[in-house]
Amino acid sequence: MKPDEIKEEVRKAYTRVADINVGCGCEPEIQTSSSCCGDSSSKVVTSVNLAKALGYDTKNMPLAATESFAGCGNPVALASLKKGEVVLDLGSGAGLDMFVASKKVGSRGKVIGIDMTPAMIEKAKKNAEELGITNVEFRFGDIEEMPIEDDSIDVVISNCVINLAPDKSKVFREANRVLRPGGRIMVSDIVLSKPLPKKVRDEVITYTGCIGGAILDKEYLDHIRAAGFVDVEITGKAGDSLYGAYSAYISARKPE
Repeated sequence: MKPDEIKEEVRKAYTRVADINVGCGCEPEIQTSSSCCGDSSSKVVTSVNLAKALGYDTKNMPLAATESFAGCGNPVALASLKKGEVVLDLGSGAGLDMFVASKKVGSRGKVIGIDMTPAMIEKAKKNAEELGITNVEFRFGDIEEMPIEDDSIDVVISNCVINLAPDKSKVFREANRVLRPGGRIMVSDIVLSKPLPKKVRDEVITYTGCIGGAILDKEYLDHIRAAGFVDVEITGKAGDSLYGAYSAYISARKPE
């Protein structure tokens, strides 16, 4: 598929995620222990259970904030956010990571979320209103062309989203553009330890399910370095599916 066709399929899949309580944009038959879809041993992997398994405190969150969760990690927990910082969440979905981050940065800080699925934006706004959170902002847009000012962000986070972007190198160049000097990236994403079989990569359902668009871990890190980042490393990993896909915590820093 062409990049625009891929994005449209992703948008349709995550509109469905916004509407019902299901893991990510895939069906149970292709779920793997390392994808954002959860564990293949379960007949149904709900988003709420997935969020709990990844360490999110869901007790004080409205169901609507967790029922459309489609992550593969918990980047906020590792981002070392500080009071007063401005955070950008790429592919913010129903807002769960944003709401956790908003508490960490406090009233002097701000969290901006970008998502290309209108249904997710609307759901996130309603969730923020229900929680009474005022230091968050939701912007409709493409993470390959971020609607964000240059040098305006302290921390970029993302949870199982960049693998869905057709041009990952462009995402990281954009992240470098919007970050202030010394700013940092902390993302969770699906990467590969070996190449995917062509039949898996070419399936729409595996792409929207966070597998088909994943790239080799070395290639992923190379894209980040090529965008101008330093201290690029995988700080943690979990799972390993039949296809060599696993969830990685990845950090990097924009030079001062």
